[in-house]
Amino acid sequence: MPGLLRHGRIEITGRLVDASNATLFGTVTLDGVEAQCVYKPVRGERPLWDFPDGTLAGREVSAFLVSEAAGFGVVPPTVLRDGPFGTGMVQVWVDTDDERELVDVCAPADVPEGWIGVLRARGDYGEPAVLAHADLPELQVMAAFDVVTNNADRKGGHVLAGTDGNVYGVDHGLCMHTDHKLRTVLWGWVGKRLPEPVLDKVERLRAALEADLCDALSDHITRRELRTLTRRVDRLLAEPCYPEPSGHGPAIPWPAF
Repeated sequence: MPGLLRHGRIEITGRLVDASNATLFGTVTLDGVEAQCVYKPVRGERPLWDFPDGTLAGREVSAFLVSEAAGFGVVPPTVLRDGPFGTGMVQVWVDTDDERELVDVCAPADVPEGWIGVLRARGDYGEPAVLAHADLPELQVMAAFDVVTNNADRKGGHVLAGTDGNVYGVDHGLCMHTDHKLRTVLWGWVGKRLPEPVLDKVERLRAALEADLCDALSDHITRRELRTLTRRVDRLLAEPCYPEPSGHGPAIPWPAF
């Protein structure tokens, strides 16, 4: 699949109009094989005050590399390549199961059985509401992935239940910062120890950083960001529990979806 993404011919067929940055939908074709894809050209990135301009596409690729190296398996195949509108991130499109909800805002009485409430709030007319998510091993993996990548934008809409039965995360342009910026809707396990399968993946990531992962990541993030990534992994291994919000900024992205 990475070969198809990297070398295939991209044809744009639409645009995701709700995205804050230019996000184009299309197909990528190579030797008779075709896949649907998302293409985010660097020139379509909206400038941000806290992330360097033109770096979001590379951060998305970094997130994929980390996910693959650790065995998290939460990021669809992603590459950085030239496209119809210049260099950009190209990622396999995820077909979603609309019947399978993983994160939702609902009335307190309507929170599904077994879900974890994260935030209590009020709706537009003062009605009580709860932000909640499913209590699933796949989401525990994603929550740990967000910790090590310092994901500042884990919205509910960025958590996808694939039709293939897997759970995916998308939109990782706001990650790998040197400052603590973890903002996520997946706060359900604060203070709880990482499950052994999740801890094994973090240990695998640390070993990959000692091997050749840093070389691959250095094409997309700075040396300082690499050092900070390694320190985040070391801290999580030293205290293998899901962290609390830092208290130095919003803990949940806005909007939450």
